[in-house]
Amino acid sequence: MKLKYASVYFLLSFLCASITLVSCSNDDVVIDPATKGDLRIEFDNVVGDRDLALNSGNYQNAAGEAFTVTTLNYYVSNIKLLQADGGSYTIPKDSSYFLIRESNAESQTVTLKNVPAGEYSGVQFIIGVDSLKSVSDISQRTGILDIGSGPTNDEAMYWDWNPGYIFLKLEGISPVATSANSKFYYHIGGFGGRTAKTINNLRTVKVDFGGKKASVTKDLSPEVHLLADVLKIFSGSTQLSIKANTGVMFTDFSQNIANNYVNMFTLDHIHAD
Repeated sequence: MKLKYASVYFLLSFLCASITLVSCSNDDVVIDPATKGDLRIEFDNVVGDRDLALNSGNYQNAAGEAFTVTTLNYYVSNIKLLQADGGSYTIPKDSSYFLIRESNAESQTVTLKNVPAGEYSGVQFIIGVDSLKSVSDISQRTGILDIGSGPTNDEAMYWDWNPGYIFLKLEGISPVATSANSKFYYHIGGFGGRTAKTINNLRTVKVDFGGKKASVTKDLSPEVHLLADVLKIFSGSTQLSIKANTGVMFTDFSQNIANNYVNMFTLDHIHAD
């Protein structure tokens, strides 16, 4: 009798387990917190509802001024992935510096490796290079932060005369620019100063996915597609006029531009491989 009852119990247990498995739809994502995966972020530079085209696109800012963009570069660093329950995962610092360049399509997608499996509902990052890294020994600033070679040097994203990285560089041509060659330029940097307090244009961006989730598993590598709208650089708490401010670098007004571009990022969509 004991053998009979044991056989019945085993059969019922097997049926229950089978029903549980069948009840899971193919669309459900099974998250194993013990595993890791990759997550990609694409930075898609646009101008309003149009794709940004260097040297050829004709656009108009909030002040009604026509302009063409010739250069758009910006540093993204200190990336943190956010979860709906308030949790987060911070990308290891040495793996969290990227230079986005409109002239280089490959640079516009960053890959975050060994991310703990989970469902992420937002992302946070800094536009710029934080003060600790900016003042660290040059031997600790390699790769995309190497000021002697590579993109940082080629794109002139570092000030030798005022040692520090340029966080965002926007250059272009406009008929209202007051320069002799009709060029305008915005080189925004400043991390707060090495030995004395100076301009601090480090800005933290937070993009909520609005109910959508980027699900990371050992088999799924989601891609978060962000839009970066150049028009937001010209509007916000301060309306930026090319005519009134044809060139801005290390001045107090640069803080107004940083306060504008912190809001240039929004979520477009999320998809997984």
